[in-house]
Amino acid sequence: MTDLSAFIAELPKVELHVHHVGSASPRIVAELAARHEGRSPVPADPEALADYFAFRDFAHFVEVYLSVVDLVRDPEDVWLLTHEVARELARQQVRYAELTVTPYSHVRRGIPAPAFCEAIEDARRRAEADFGIALRWCFDIPGEAGLPAAEETLRISLDERPDGLVAFGLGGPEIGVPRPQFKPYFDRARAAGLRSVPHAGETTGPQTVWDALRELGAERIGHGISAAQDPELLAHLAERRIPLEVCPTSNVRTRAVARIEEHPLRHLVDAGVRVTINSDDPPMFGTTLNDEYAVAARLLDAGPDQLAALAREAVSASFLDPAGQARIIAEIDAFVAGR
Repeated sequence: MTDLSAFIAELPKVELHVHHVGSASPRIVAELAARHEGRSPVPADPEALADYFAFRDFAHFVEVYLSVVDLVRDPEDVWLLTHEVARELARQQVRYAELTVTPYSHVRRGIPAPAFCEAIEDARRRAEADFGIALRWCFDIPGEAGLPAAEETLRISLDERPDGLVAFGLGGPEIGVPRPQFKPYFDRARAAGLRSVPHAGETTGPQTVWDALRELGAERIGHGISAAQDPELLAHLAERRIPLEVCPTSNVRTRAVARIEEHPLRHLVDAGVRVTINSDDPPMFGTTLNDEYAVAARLLDAGPDQLAALAREAVSASFLDPAGQARIIAEIDAFVAGR
């Protein structure tokens, strides 16, 4: 595994399912907590964050996640977070990432939408200059906040329309948050040229994935692992070549999957479904994208060539322009040929 770990560490990659706030490193979370000490339950000690990020279940994860969101209180916090997330991804040879961003959560905490978008855009441009990584945004609806959040997320997406915005999504809890109610908002986002990438089938069954496909026009599915329970859905995903954004460690840490050995990744791959490997909320789950590739290697009994194929699959499933995709795939090919 040592040689394989070295291969993974240097393999050029893209990341398609990673959350903006959820990617804040312990150092950045602690720094933000210290700025707002006495007004947040989040520890200002990086060492204490491991215990704070021990999740009982998905509902507890959402509670902790929102407490970290609450640390981001002004455009300077937004800029710092975004730039540092890019730094951490670039260290793992990530060339391109589509970050899931929840502007509603920040706007309702008092950051004006134009200032929020200006901060992430400035950080995006600086990150590309500083680290050689290209960032794009998926603005997602926090499902637990309901239709008002959907309306505001759509308004921000269409009125502000930052240059890096490529997709429209839906996150948060799946239980008690039916996908079909969000159809009008996805219809309008798609009509405006945004791509549809809702979460579905992580903590609920295959019907949630069907709803995301049929009602929300999903072009990729965030998680989607419960598709493994439905042969018809597996065949549909494989035939239509609709990718799943799979995040193995996340699924275990939120108790969506009991043990990593029970993860359905191999079943999905064996069914011919396109899968991409992602980290979701890496510091909160004690993982990295490199770690997730190592987990995938164990689950799939995969060697370097198969891992490189997973990296290429993520590139082709991205919303990067064809020339940009071709550049990264050529870099992956050159890396594999030269190892």
